[in-house]
Amino acid sequence: MNEDVLNYRSVFISDLHLGTRDAQSEQLLDFIRQVECENLYLVGDIIDGWELRRNWRWSQAQSDVLQKILRKARKGTKIHYIIGNHDEFLRPFLPMIMGDNITISHEKVHYGANGKHYLVVHGDMFDAVTMTKKWVAHLGDWCYLFMLRLNRPINTVRRWFGIYHYWSLSKMAKQSVKQAVSFITDYEDILSSHAEEKGFDGVICGHIHHAEMRNINGVEYLNCGDWVESCSAIVEHYNGRFEIYEHSSIR
Repeated sequence: MNEDVLNYRSVFISDLHLGTRDAQSEQLLDFIRQVECENLYLVGDIIDGWELRRNWRWSQAQSDVLQKILRKARKGTKIHYIIGNHDEFLRPFLPMIMGDNITISHEKVHYGANGKHYLVVHGDMFDAVTMTKKWVAHLGDWCYLFMLRLNRPINTVRRWFGIYHYWSLSKMAKQSVKQAVSFITDYEDILSSHAEEKGFDGVICGHIHHAEMRNINGVEYLNCGDWVESCSAIVEHYNGRFEIYEHSSIR
């Protein structure tokens, strides 16, 4: 395990889905222990209320993640919790301020070291399925969890044949099914257009579990990815440069 401290101005992580069997809590805890930053943005779907209502599952590692985040706040890190659709049970209480360093809100504005300002939002509000056909969204969530379950026996068999690289059925489906690829592209375009209309230089989001950084019609689109399969984040360096961080994990 690499114990070197990672120093960033800001860190953006989304889709932790704490409370599910597939949350990569150990890898996340490893990352949070290593990283030091002025701002830590939790960009939605941090606690998976959908899954906890179906089947309560909470591990010590998941409690440790929350405790470590709270400890960072006590030491001066600004914690910005942006609500997503899976932790929507918190929406009626927004906005919330917890002490000097923790805020919980629908969205946030991030002022970058590069002089630009970014809309930080989970992104579910720009997903037509999530907003208008919630039963379809829940069905899709169940199918996604089912594919995650299949990943375990599939990768066990691969290891029997000496293939140790992790392979994801759900990622393969996203990348190969035309409708899924089209959905991702539409989602990116809609968020970027919204940010432009509101006068932002860029948008930082999550929701679709697809880490990405690209320029769309002059707007910077940055997606954090997830901590279910990708173990990825968006990090901001002190010189104003953003990049996708991928945490190495053993599955």
